[in-house]
Amino acid sequence: QKTAYEIYQCDWSSDVCSSDLEVRQLGEDIRARFDSLEVLVNNAGVWHKDRTLSKDGYEETFAVNHLAHFLLTNELKDLLVSVETARVVNVSSSMHMRPKSMNWDDLMFEKHWAGFWVYGHSKLANVLFSKELARRWKDLGITSNALNPGNVRSRITRNNWFLNALHRSPVARMIIMTEAEGARTSIYVATSPKLEGVTACYFDKAKLAKPNSATEDAEAARHLWEVSQQLVDEAAQPWTGGSRHVPATFPRGFAQGSRLGLPPGPLSMRPLPFIALCALALGIIIALLFG
Repeated sequence: QKTAYEIYQCDWSSDVCSSDLEVRQLGEDIRARFDSLEVLVNNAGVWHKDRTLSKDGYEETFAVNHLAHFLLTNELKDLLVSVETARVVNVSSSMHMRPKSMNWDDLMFEKHWAGFWVYGHSKLANVLFSKELARRWKDLGITSNALNPGNVRSRITRNNWFLNALHRSPVARMIIMTEAEGARTSIYVATSPKLEGVTACYFDKAKLAKPNSATEDAEAARHLWEVSQQLVDEAAQPWTGGSRHVPATFPRGFAQGSRLGLPPGPLSMRPLPFIALCALALGIIIALLFG
């Protein structure tokens, strides 16, 4: 007997998933259309060169890359629970390896800003959320895993003309994966029979991998969940505009004032990625001169 499945793809714009109200509306639309949900892949993402606010007044990288995933997953809990086994797949990035912790005393990066670092911070949140989700929903027949899709030629750099040009340069086309290639790990984690019952793990190149050691901090994962719940609840209330100030908040046992979530200095890029970007820039120059 054949079973019919339907794939529902939400091509979120930052305008949609930076709004608590619109994410809730998306959840309502999905609940109205489906009676059950076997797989949820959270893959909304944005990167900004300059600090940008969401419609709810939060720093938008964190709002889109983490809070939208957190809220939508909880909005769809009943659909996931309605099947015998369901999977939640959270698309993170190798950039989550950079921060040593969440930047607990300034989650919205009001005091310091570095686009790459803030993006990595949101990707660390993805893995922490994935692990805490696995812990909280382990008795509901729902598994939760995170992954790194690899360096993909996607639209994640669309808000920065330089990085967008690098991503689409002739050199980049030789070393950066296409979107179809970048989807392989997500598809593997979402569908592989080998991963039945596997939860709270991290995958890279369709293989089990070791994530940032900061993701092993169960207290940090629990605290992030609680803070995220507070933030989405507050965002459901009327907002007059401007930036919402999020007070410093620390998990139990965290060394306050250590600022472990921040880069060690102004040049927060590691040598190899920096060299790779220089090579891509050279490729663009060559293409413009001789292409």
